[in-house]
Order: sequence, then C-alpha cells, then structure tokens
Amino acid sequence: MGQPVLVPAVAAQEEERSPAWFNVIALLVAAAAGVTAFLPFAFDTSPWDAVTLRVPGNQGNWWHALVGAPFFLAFPILWLCLRSLFSRQLSTPAGRRLLWVTAGLSIVGTISVELPFLLHLAGTSKWERLSVLSLGFGIVIVSAVLLFLRRHNISLTRACIVALNTAYLASAALCLVVYSDAPGPLSSRSGWFLTMAIIWSLFLELVWIFAQSRERPNWRLVPESRTK
Repeated sequence: MGQPVLVPAVAAQEEERSPAWFNVIALLVAAAAGVTAFLPFAFDTSPWDAVTLRVPGNQGNWWHALVGAPFFLAFPILWLCLRSLFSRQLSTPAGRRLLWVTAGLSIVGTISVELPFLLHLAGTSKWERLSVLSLGFGIVIVSAVLLFLRRHNISLTRACIVALNTAYLASAALCLVVYSDAPGPLSSRSGWFLTMAIIWSLFLELVWIFAQSRERPNWRLVPESRTK
C-alpha cells in the first residue's frame, strides 16, 4: 500500500454532472441561441447574413464576418448540452481541444473587431466606445482570471463551457451596444431582443459554475497507486 498523496480534486474524481433541470434549461438557451444566428439582428440582417457578407448596400467586409461568426458558438454549446443529457461521457480530450481552439479564435476575432473602437476609427460616441471596450475586454479578462484561479476546482468540461460562454458573451455584448439604436420595426431586429435574454442566461450559468467551483476542495488525499 502506498502512502496517500495530494492530488487536484478534479483529477481525483470523474467529471461532475450538473442537475438534470439545469442541463435542460441550458439546452433550451443554447437552442434559442442557435436560432438567433439566423434571425435579423439589425437592419434586417442576421449573423448568418453578416458571415456570408450579405449586408445592406453591399458593405459587407471582414468586420461584419467577425461580428457574426461568434453567434455560431451556440452550436458547440448545444452539443455539450446534449451530451450532458444523453451521453455517459460529457466530453472527450479531442473534443475539448477543438472547443478551446474554437473559443480562442472567436475571442481573437472579437478583439480584432474592437480595434476600430480602440483606435477611434469607428465613428462612435465616447460613451458607446467605452461601453464596447469595457464589455468586450472586461468579460474576457474577468472570466480568464477567475478560470485561472479556479483551475484546480473546475472540471475539464465546465472549463470548456466557461470558454465558449465567455467568447459568445464578449461578442454578443458588443453587438448589443453597437446596434442598440438601429432603426426599423421589431421584426427587423428580433434577434437583438432574443440575444439580450440569452446573454443574461449565459452570464448566470457562468456565475453558477464559478460558485460551484468554490464549494469544491482544491486538493484531496488519495492512495499513491491511484495516481499512477
């Protein structure tokens, strides 16, 4: 018998599942987010239209593509929700790597979108520029710091959820501010209103995940044989 040793708590137990009711709500939110990617967000233009550069006045460019792309993070989020309900394994190592790469690329794209605001090239008001920069960079920085501090307490799959939600929130919050005054009937910007509800749901999910991580011990004693 080997001597007990200290190992990270997450490594000492299987991936922790969220309650069934929580997973069902997360699935509904993710499904709504998937629908939003094809609903008009502003000027009767959807994120899908932005990605495919079908913007009014043929003004579509790289900025619109990078703004629209993060809305499709709803589908990997939806995939994780389905696995949490119907699969014995919440995620696979290869799947988690792919999710991290996807979230990382989305965050890089959002930072690129914010450069015109940072360099005073967007032609927006001072308040709007401050709001865009604060939300975009603030969400990413705060979430990254909390994830780093809780890295020994949070499961691998939940860390992926944090990354995806953060990437989605950073971009969606930016779009909500930029297009908050877009003219037109409600039908031409139905996606804007649905996105407002979705980001609050994703934000609350992040709060719940980090709150749960505080309740888990950082380290646990296990037999040395189990660590090999």
